[in-house]
Amino acid sequence: MSIESKKEIQLEIAHVLFIDIVGYTKLSISDQHAAVEELTRIVRASEQFQRAEVASRLLRIPTGDGMALVFYTSPEAPAQCAVEVSCALKNTLACNFGWESTADPSVGLWM
Repeated sequence: MSIESKKEIQLEIAHVLFIDIVGYTKLSISDQHAAVEELTRIVRASEQFQRAEVASRLLRIPTGDGMALVFYTSPEAPAQCAVEVSCALKNTLACNFGWESTADPSVGLWM
């Protein structure tokens, strides 16, 4: 590999937040669609998501029953986003869909 080629390669560390809805398949089709829309709305409203998106340091990958958020910022950003989303989801989903016993948000953080 030439010296010019090596200069073009920039490695970055990504911090990934996985979010999915536990019990998603137990929901009716209409509730599944509504739940994913609500999850997306809540995630997009989080401060960490908005900061990373404005800075073009975020990749959002839909997964069907949730999403993966790849942050190219600090390791704290996905952790803080997880806290923000978890708090908002606990309030919203239980009220709107009665998910106390059938489905809950599941949040996993990989660094």
